[in-house]
Amino acid sequence: MGDKILSKVLICISLVIPAVSGAQISMKSEFGGGIGAYNYTGDLARNYNFLNSKLAGTVFYRNNLSRVISWRTAVTLGHVGASDSRPIDPFAVKRATSFNIFLTELSSVFEYHFLDWRNEKRRIRFTPYLFAGGALFGFTGNNVKTAAYSNVQISIPFGVGVKYVLNPRYYISLEFGERKTFFDYLDNISAPRDRTVKNYQYGNPNDYDNYFFTGVTITYTLYDIPCPSNPYRK
Repeated sequence: MGDKILSKVLICISLVIPAVSGAQISMKSEFGGGIGAYNYTGDLARNYNFLNSKLAGTVFYRNNLSRVISWRTAVTLGHVGASDSRPIDPFAVKRATSFNIFLTELSSVFEYHFLDWRNEKRRIRFTPYLFAGGALFGFTGNNVKTAAYSNVQISIPFGVGVKYVLNPRYYISLEFGERKTFFDYLDNISAPRDRTVKNYQYGNPNDYDNYFFTGVTITYTLYDIPCPSNPYRK
């Protein structure tokens, strides 16, 4: 029994150098993190406004299912906020409100890479990519709620990015993504259910609030060297 185990170990060790030189290494697992900014569109900002950007960070694990498709799960957190100090209409002038919440997101997405950047023969060092999936987010900071709602909601993350290889183990990515929500109280403002109630806290009942993450990340790749079984074993 001990001889069989020892023979397997020796076979694996003897195949390490040929496997590396022959580019038979499987780069399936990756870990990374980065820094960026959250942004928001909703009743206080109908369009994306760079001035509403607030610091955010992310950590993630990625599994490369093939040379062009990867699966990624991530935790992203930071502040989201905006203010009527830059009013978008006369109602915003009267409303004169703001919000600043802390948002934590747990996401799971698939990435599609347009270029075969893992091909050892072509030596392509970058690729653009698309991603989409699902997410669960929670937030704190709206201490006085204007309506009854849960602080945990779902969203659909999707977006674009580009990756650049620094060396065989590290590469960097620049990514921009939107989170489509089904929730209208991220900013704690929405249209009241009772249409007879008139006040300046009105929001737009026809649009949900959305948030965005733009960031730069660095990734570390774990190399898995396959250890074949003994071909002479019967």
